[in-house]
Amino acid sequence: MTDTKQIRVMLVDDHTVVRSGLGAVLTTADDMVLVAEASDGEEAVRVCQRANPDVILMDLLMPKMDGVAATKAILASCPKVKIIALTSFKEKEYVEGALKAGATGYLLKNVSAEELMTAIRRAASGQPSLSPEAAQVLIKKVNEPAEPTYDITGREKEILALMVEGLSNASIADRLIVSQSTVKFHVSNILSKLGATSRTEAVALAMKHNLVK
Repeated sequence: MTDTKQIRVMLVDDHTVVRSGLGAVLTTADDMVLVAEASDGEEAVRVCQRANPDVILMDLLMPKMDGVAATKAILASCPKVKIIALTSFKEKEYVEGALKAGATGYLLKNVSAEELMTAIRRAASGQPSLSPEAAQVLIKKVNEPAEPTYDITGREKEILALMVEGLSNASIADRLIVSQSTVKFHVSNILSKLGATSRTEAVALAMKHNLVK
């Protein structure tokens, strides 16, 4: 097979031994060629523009710039590149972060050589590849109940924030330079919109759902 038909692969990992191992795996595939390596996200962004890879195997935890930030930066300048997150972490925030950044795949480092090469081929053809753990995270997210939404106005959020601080209606009125009756009206609306029966419950809901800063 000629070089023009080979999948150009780039490795990004801050551990030299990991890059060496992945490089050794790639040498066993006739349809792949290792064209570049980088040891951190910043270097990856620079090298990618020069090396023009088809697929990048991207570690997530690295110094200077992590894999999520590097993925965003690379796709901003090289949108045709396909990036596979290859990491030891299967936690929700890592999976969601990598995929939101634009990664085509998410694999754990315990993947077999055959599975890795299949994922690279799939990525090169525009198909996603997810480890079972990453797929499970996405399934759980889809099945999670949606966060409740509350039609709270800007003024009501302002008053709710002061309620969270523990201010009374009188103190809120002094702070906002309005009448206590105005504050009482807004507080009543806030409780109604939140479905709360007391100020304490309203404050608890505001904190739980990050309704105010």
